[in-house]
Amino acid sequence: MSTQATAVAHPNIALVKYWGKRDLALNLPATSSLSVTLDQFLTRTTVTWGVDQDEVVLDGAQAQGAVAQRVLDFLDLVASDRPPCRVISGSNFPVAAGLASSSSAFAALALAASAAAGRALEPAALSVLARRGSGSACRSLWGGFVHWTRGERSDGLDSHGHPIQIPEPWGLRVVVAVVHAGPKAVGSTQGMVRTRATSPVFPVFVAENEGLVLQAKQAVLARDFDALVGCMERSTTLMHASMLTAVPSVRYLKPGSLAVLDAVDDLRARGVACGWTMDAGPNVKVLCRAADAAEVERSLNGLVRAVNVLGLGGPARLVEAP
Repeated sequence: MSTQATAVAHPNIALVKYWGKRDLALNLPATSSLSVTLDQFLTRTTVTWGVDQDEVVLDGAQAQGAVAQRVLDFLDLVASDRPPCRVISGSNFPVAAGLASSSSAFAALALAASAAAGRALEPAALSVLARRGSGSACRSLWGGFVHWTRGERSDGLDSHGHPIQIPEPWGLRVVVAVVHAGPKAVGSTQGMVRTRATSPVFPVFVAENEGLVLQAKQAVLARDFDALVGCMERSTTLMHASMLTAVPSVRYLKPGSLAVLDAVDDLRARGVACGWTMDAGPNVKVLCRAADAAEVERSLNGLVRAVNVLGLGGPARLVEAP
């Protein structure tokens, strides 16, 4: 007898960065990080637990090879003695382009698969499970701001997301400037491994980033926008500096990326409260106040392929349960 569950999750953007792993197999990070979950962008995943044979369908196409195996291996973490399963998943935004598609994908998969398997996991345990699929997925179980603690245990059970509770909603927007929507040449895991192994700047990033996380958390709790932007941009700069100084260099920046950074700096010089961040890809995310989002969008239109204005998203949720 088969059981089926469907979950929806939103991607998150790290404002203070996750880059580099202290344990590759367990997806344990080199440093803690702090993120914000986005609305509108989402992944919807249905898991049928107990079918004739394993099947993985991603964005309408049958997945094969390593891509399918990554999903099936994750299901083995849910239950090592599992029956054959069917996974159907799709996202409404570009994947493998630095828009954190794996964060929503594995958060939705963790929630749907554990529900279909009849496993009721506490939030921390679910976050640990999602982290095994993709590190950033451990933050997408919650909405708003999330603190992913690095943890100290070798088994990784203390490395998971923690929602940051603020007294009332903060009227912020994330403006996503899509410079390039296609897959990136160097995947995030490959880029992290290369950076950690060869970049002389990587230890500097790790040493400073942990403090930036704590400062950013205090800025969120105090609703101090300028302090948060300062932490965000410093972490981004250090992360990309470590990538650029890897051997060979890991270069996600494109001319359009730099044009957006310059435009945001110009806006700020004119008194608009905004700041930029980038992940492992060419696309730029601009954090701003809701009242300034339209002006930021107007300034970036024409520079990039597309501009999306997003709010702060909610937690991952089951939309169909057994």
